[in-house]
Amino acid sequence: MDTTMKQVKIITPAEAAALVKDNDTLTSMGFVGCSHPEALTKALEKRFLETGSPKNLTYLYSASQGTRKGVAGEHLAHEGLLKRLIIGHYQTVPALAKLATENKIEAYNYSQGTMCHMFRAIAGKKIGVFTDVGLHTFLDPRNGGGRVNEKTTEDLVKLINIDGKEQLFYPTFPIHVAFLRGTYADEAGNITTHEEVAPLENLTVAQAVHNCGGIVIVQVRKIVKHGSLDARMVTIPGIYVDYVVEADASDHEQAFGCEYDPSLSGAARVTTSTGGNMIPLDAKKIIGRRGALALKDDAVVNLGVGAPEYVATVAGEEGISDRFTLTVENGALGGVPQGGPQFGATRNPEAFVAQDYQFDFYDGGGLDIAFLGLAQCSESGDINVSRFGPRIAGCGGFVHISQKTPNVYFCGTFTNGGLKVAVENGKLKILQEGKSKKFIKAVDQVTFNGAYAAEMGKNVWYLTERCVFKLTAKGLKLMEVAPGIDVEKDILAHMDFKPIIEDYTTMDARIFNEGIMGLKK
Repeated sequence: MDTTMKQVKIITPAEAAALVKDNDTLTSMGFVGCSHPEALTKALEKRFLETGSPKNLTYLYSASQGTRKGVAGEHLAHEGLLKRLIIGHYQTVPALAKLATENKIEAYNYSQGTMCHMFRAIAGKKIGVFTDVGLHTFLDPRNGGGRVNEKTTEDLVKLINIDGKEQLFYPTFPIHVAFLRGTYADEAGNITTHEEVAPLENLTVAQAVHNCGGIVIVQVRKIVKHGSLDARMVTIPGIYVDYVVEADASDHEQAFGCEYDPSLSGAARVTTSTGGNMIPLDAKKIIGRRGALALKDDAVVNLGVGAPEYVATVAGEEGISDRFTLTVENGALGGVPQGGPQFGATRNPEAFVAQDYQFDFYDGGGLDIAFLGLAQCSESGDINVSRFGPRIAGCGGFVHISQKTPNVYFCGTFTNGGLKVAVENGKLKILQEGKSKKFIKAVDQVTFNGAYAAEMGKNVWYLTERCVFKLTAKGLKLMEVAPGIDVEKDILAHMDFKPIIEDYTTMDARIFNEGIMGLKK
């Protein structure tokens, strides 16, 4: 070992957990089921259950960190361990959401990109983040400021006016401990992330916590000799790192339950052809086909979860996947975004950027088209994907993407819960209607503000299996109806409001025929 260099301290997960003190602010890394420092959060949970310490932590992170199975962020879901929660998404961490909904802790839901930018502001000792992302949504202090429950009374988000323009202001605060994750560490603490699904915001968080005088702990797969790492692969310099933990393989899977796949880290390329197989023509594929008709050559695209994913599936069937570029919030560009336990990973990515830079790109209007989910829609075109009564889903990057992309397509089935459809002779038949309506007078929470988007001149569409609406200054306008669908019986009877109906067309017949649509031509 080179004795002249700075030598990083190598410790166990238990020793790392012991460094967290009562009332600390802690952050961790990860993206849904990928790239989480499982050994560290698991050890912290073990320490708390055995000793009752540490107490009253503030826990924050930008993206979702969990799989609904008690791992990742859910290790910290204990009353007494947490005092306050500030996270970007709740859907995959129901144990944390339960603490929030039961008023056991203070809880906030911030947008994912704003949290990434907050880490950067903390690193640079800025007073906070100024942004118009989230105006007129639930993030706006006039609509709750991201507060999740009654126990949460402090308004952390402020509305200010700068040169006649409204901005949301997020004041910065110190972070005491970071649990990060990399692939290799050398003896000086230099970290690579070359086997992870993305670099995420590891670098920015390491800078932030270091500059706060906090403790940066990085979980890695292996520690190697100083000087053996390619400097171009180092994503967290050793000067930011205080401690390194070499984790057991079981706590360092690329994604939970998944072995390392080099095609997800950019180290190898594999064939992604469907081999001529086509998925059945169900409601979501119909939506995916209608969405695919909106794709443009050389477009830069973001896809949400659920029905929007079918746009990529259809593009693959049609052989046009190479004519546009898909992106993921975590920093991946190009390739094919994955689902299931590997959601957040991208197969055959073309490039990676840090997550905070990806949101710079999104916030600046860099995306051409976005296909996002449609859970609830109001008469004025508001969309809710973040909260349903007592159930908290969280907004993630949805607010950034929906508000800043010039062409937005909200994709979802017309009703929810048990909907069954069939396509016969080129016509759509509703075999069983869904139990609940999605098109209602007012949504439970405003994640996207239709009136504000119309005022800003956004091109916004709402795609369902039976009809298509477009956002106008006066609300939703019916634009297309599927062949075989009766407007009164199959559409208006299952809405709580009447859309604008002037003239509409029949949805493209190719959508409702077996075989490819011929989009490659």
